[in-house]
Amino acid sequence: MKAISLYGIPNCDTTQKALRWLKEKKISVTFRDYKIEGITKEKLLDWGKKKSWETLLNKRSTTWRSLSADEQEKITNEPAAIKLMMEHNSIIKRPVVENGDQLIVGFNEEEYKKAFK
Repeated sequence: MKAISLYGIPNCDTTQKALRWLKEKKISVTFRDYKIEGITKEKLLDWGKKKSWETLLNKRSTTWRSLSADEQEKITNEPAAIKLMMEHNSIIKRPVVENGDQLIVGFNEEEYKKAFK
């Protein structure tokens, strides 16, 4: 069986929902806490090959809203987004699940059902 990693923040409701769903289905997962472990540029670049930086960057987050309009306007490409996500890892959409070569961003029960048949 493929190693499954779930990246998120423990007090995030969506991360908790995903972890609960996986546990109920008896799917073993390694939890990776952004706040403790951080995130590497290499990891973000790898994710960017599977999902766009626009998908990974959470523009509805409090962190995004706390940025000045000037700072927000500078995020127009992947390098700028990666730099921002490394500086403020709580701006990464949660959770991010690595399931082999598959990358799932956020929690959508139907998507999880298909991914974890």
